[in-house]
Amino acid sequence: MYRSHTCGELTKNHINNTVTLAGWVHKSRDKGFMIWIDLRDRYGITQLIFDEERTSSELMEQAKNLGREFVVQITGTVIERASKNPNIPTGDIEILVSELKVLNASLTPPFTIEDTTDGGEDLRMKYRYLDIRRNPVRENLVFRHKVAMAVRNYLSERDFVEVETPYLIKSTPEGARDFVVPSRMNEGQFYALPQSPQTFKQLLMVGGMDKYFQIVKCFRDEDLRADRQPEFTQIDCEMAFVEQEDILNTFEGLTRHLIKEIKGVDVGEFPRMTYDEAMKRYGNDKPDIRFGMEFGELNDVAQHKEFTIFNAAELVVGIAVPGGNSYSRKDIDKLIDWIRRPQVGALGMVYVRCNDDGTYKSSVDKFYDQEDLANWAKATGAKKGDLICVLSGDTHKVRTQLSALRMELAERLGLRKSDEFAPLWVVDFPLLEWDEETKRYHAMHHPFTSPKPEQIELLKTNPGDVKANAYDIVLNGNEIGGGSIRIHDKETQAMMFDYLGFTPEEAKAQFGFLMDAFEYGAPPHGGIAFGLDRLVAILGGQETIRDFIAFPKNNSGRDVMIDAPAAIDTTQLQELSLKLDIKA
Repeated sequence: MYRSHTCGELTKNHINNTVTLAGWVHKSRDKGFMIWIDLRDRYGITQLIFDEERTSSELMEQAKNLGREFVVQITGTVIERASKNPNIPTGDIEILVSELKVLNASLTPPFTIEDTTDGGEDLRMKYRYLDIRRNPVRENLVFRHKVAMAVRNYLSERDFVEVETPYLIKSTPEGARDFVVPSRMNEGQFYALPQSPQTFKQLLMVGGMDKYFQIVKCFRDEDLRADRQPEFTQIDCEMAFVEQEDILNTFEGLTRHLIKEIKGVDVGEFPRMTYDEAMKRYGNDKPDIRFGMEFGELNDVAQHKEFTIFNAAELVVGIAVPGGNSYSRKDIDKLIDWIRRPQVGALGMVYVRCNDDGTYKSSVDKFYDQEDLANWAKATGAKKGDLICVLSGDTHKVRTQLSALRMELAERLGLRKSDEFAPLWVVDFPLLEWDEETKRYHAMHHPFTSPKPEQIELLKTNPGDVKANAYDIVLNGNEIGGGSIRIHDKETQAMMFDYLGFTPEEAKAQFGFLMDAFEYGAPPHGGIAFGLDRLVAILGGQETIRDFIAFPKNNSGRDVMIDAPAAIDTTQLQELSLKLDIKA
């Protein structure tokens, strides 16, 4: 056998035992007459010792020639360590080596295999297999495994069945762009990789499976950000004979279980907030409620004077920054520069200092008196020592801009603490949203989302006012999951396709299989999908999902390690009946 023990388990209880270990050379310290080598595997580090008094000259020479990341096997005796290391579990012992075998030599790594490395992200992604040897990366992958197992155990214990659905499916026009796969056997036709198993899990409900889940890869050909990848993993779930309340209770239980099981933190009942309320109070539909700074709408107390900018605005809205009166004018100018960046797009900002003596000093004192500013403070909840930041303009734009400022200030003030968990449900989303560019409605979630039962008739008269039977679960300012009660009858689904601009022929061509299934006794059903990558990152105290994916893509959607995507051979193109006409 290659090893009798791992490099992380030997203690004083093993002293005088003969053991065999295998792993990578982590560090080597050569004093001439004595050599120490740290041997590392996934489980830890064990110190090896070679000395001239107890080690043969041949073995000493072998030890001197070992380089970093050489893979070796040793046999030796566990002895007590003279200079103990309390920072590692094996710090009381070392191995007096009697046999050494090099299993594989190694080139010098392009960066140090340490917790804190000298390798930049691009370099580490190119040599990801080396990066995985570092403790932080390995621990993130083990952490992800623990979360996935906790999910599987929780759902399995509640009679959910994990069912695999196809990866080669049909392209649909809704949602993000599909990745397409040409079919060799069906010339000129293409599969698509699934953006989600949505229709298949609904068909499983028609098939009577009742409770389904799957931890599944999904694919979207869209622009990337720190929290997005072209391929990602969902915890995909569906239940039959349920209403919205059943879904919320079941998956609130799952989320509460994960936070307790993985982080040891108890959270109470999740608050619920409508989409309209979330937009009004926080400016987005996934608010971080670990801290305050709620929006205060100021139209009634700011549009009665001669300040033209406010008078012309659709919305005047502000937040109170705790302790912000300590900011210097230079600090405030930097904030204004920050919101003027193209990524935020605000034209400027009005501010009010809330002084300790109860007076106010603003950047618009010419137009507003102390009584006016006191009303602003009341509307925003500002206290003595705070700073009120006010933006104005088009309602949707200004809410988005102030939300970005709120999150940036919270980051600077240390209010977004990774060891605090504040989940909530956001409900009652609009069913449809109007797209000015295409001059038609789009489904805010997807075209299979049911409208609120009491509002179905509104689809015929005021489709933009209809609320969806949909819900998102939010954790620390991130949407970690979303779902809905589904349409389960052909007539309502046909009506939905009609409002989304599908002709009956197009709807049949794209989704005829689902419409047909609804005619064979489809039960009421609904579900939810969690983003596993994002959920794991938040539970791990981070918001960048790449850190928790074994082999992630970069911001251009490339795998720099294997150099993909890549051109394919002309013969393959011919077999697929494809012809590329790429102009230089």
